Amino acid sequence: MDIGTRIRTIRQQQGRTLEDVAIACGYSKSLLSKIETGKVVPVIATLSAIAKALNVRVSVLMEDGEDIAAAVTPNMLNRPDAFVATDKGYAILGLAPHFINKKMQPVLIIGQRGQVKPHSVVHDGEEFIIVLEGEVKMHVGNQEYTLKKGESIYFRSVNAHGVVPLTERAAYLDIFVE
Repeated sequence: MDIGTRIRTIRQQQGRTLEDVAIACGYSKSLLSKIETGKVVPVIATLSAIAKALNVRVSVLMEDGEDIAAAVTPNMLNRPDAFVATDKGYAILGLAPHFINKKMQPVLIIGQRGQVKPHSVVHDGEEFIIVLEGEVKMHVGNQEYTLKKGESIYFRSVNAHGVVPLTERAAYLDIFVE
């Protein structure tokens, strides 16, 4: 089941309307509808706000599986077909999607210089990013950081933040905790 279908299912199980959840999460009814129908892939901040409005953890919206002891995800870095394109210009792949009730949300993100739209997101929790390939420019609050392969950053997600690739291709692991 995809993220949009999970959101719709939970919303309907709670007996709530699109409008009710849209107001609660601070996004338009139209955007929520597009997410539910799979026309738009939400960024983490949007997903976090929707989860909060539905009173569930983000992991409930992102995972699809059963309670298991461990989840192994094969190397997908060179499998672009496994990633989902976002409206911000990068592609994402949720890691360990079959591990339910996760406290951490690991996401592999790939972007290309000039294709990722500069943006800022804000959501509850903390975040850890490590660059796996290339180089990125990261801003957290009013500070800017240039991170190269192997470098990492840890920050509170309530500060406006965003990442833009500086090299032709950049890949990074983003782990956030609600």
